[in-house]
Amino acid sequence: MSLASFVQQLPKVELHLHLEGAVSASTFADLAALNSVALPKPTAELYSYDNLPDFLKIYDLVCASIKSAADFSRVTFEALERCAVAGARYVELFFSPHAHLAHGVSYSTMLGGVLDGMRRAKEKYGIVCKLIPAHSRELGPERGEQFLDMVLAERMPDVIGIGLDYNEAPFPPAPYVKMYERARSEGLNVTAHAGESGPAENVADSIDLLGVRRIDHGYHVVDDPALIERCKEAGIVFTCCPSTTLATTVWRDLAAPGHAIRRMIEAGLNVTIHSDDPPMFATTLDREYALVMDNFALSPEALKKIALAGLEAAWLDNETKQAWMSEWSAEIDGLLKTELLPN
Repeated sequence: MSLASFVQQLPKVELHLHLEGAVSASTFADLAALNSVALPKPTAELYSYDNLPDFLKIYDLVCASIKSAADFSRVTFEALERCAVAGARYVELFFSPHAHLAHGVSYSTMLGGVLDGMRRAKEKYGIVCKLIPAHSRELGPERGEQFLDMVLAERMPDVIGIGLDYNEAPFPPAPYVKMYERARSEGLNVTAHAGESGPAENVADSIDLLGVRRIDHGYHVVDDPALIERCKEAGIVFTCCPSTTLATTVWRDLAAPGHAIRRMIEAGLNVTIHSDDPPMFATTLDREYALVMDNFALSPEALKKIALAGLEAAWLDNETKQAWMSEWSAEIDGLLKTELLPN
C-alpha cells in the first residue's frame, strides 16, 4: 500500500471546516451566476489571496452566492462528499449565519438546507455531521447576543456548539464573555478561533475568559512558553490547518524548522489536523495529513495518534466515542501491518 493510500484510508474526523469555505470554485461560479452575484476574477483565479482580510472578501462573496435551501443543501452535500473521499467519518461543520442574513436569507432557510445536505451525505457515504454556527467577531458582542438568541430559538439536535471567527487580530475574545457563559449554560459546546493572526494573549483569553477547551488554529501559542505548558497540562486541543497558514499567518513555509504547527507538535501540545477551507486553499483533509507527515517527518504511527486525538476531541457522546476509538484503532493497526511504500 502506498503512503498516499494509507493516509486516505486512515479514519479521520474533521473538526475545523467552514461550510462556505468548502465550496468549490466551479460551484461558486454556478451559484453566483444563478443568484446574480458579480465575480471579481475568472473562475480559475477566484481562490487567490495573500492574507486573511483578502481571503475573507472572497469568502463573503461565496456567502452572498448561497441563497436558497437547495443551494445550502448542494454545498453541504458536496463538502461532505469530499470529506468522505478524504477518509473523514465524522465532521463538525462551521457555518456563518450573519453572512447570509446580510443578504436576506433566513436562518431557517440556511438550517433546513444544510440539514438536508447532511442527510443526503449520510445516506450515500455514511458520514456523520454536526453543526457549529459561528459568530463573526467583527460584529461585536451585542450582535453576538442576538446571534445566540437566534441559534437557541431554532436549536436542532444536530447544532452542538458555537464558534467565534473572522478577522481576529483587531477583535480580541474578551468582549464575548457573556455570550459564551450563556451558550455554555444552555448546554452548547464552545470553541473559538484564536492565535491565527492574533497574539498568544488571544489564546489565553479564549481559554480563561470564554471557557473554551478547543482552540481553532492557535499558532501564536508558540510565542509564550508558559502558555504552552498551561495548555499541555489542561489538555487544550488545537485544531490546526497546515495549508491555511501559508496565506493567513506569518508562517509561510511548512518545511521550515520554525513553523508553528511543527513547534506545537514538538512541544507536546494536543494538535489535531484539519482542512479549514479546502477548495479555497487547493487541499483536502487527506492532503493536510500528508503535508504534516512529509514536512514534519512524522511516521504513520504519529498520524494514527493525531487521528485518534481528533476523535477524542470531538463533541460526541462518550459511548459512541469509545466505541469508535476502539474500532478505528483496530482498523488503523490493520493498515499499519501492510507494507507501506513511498508514493
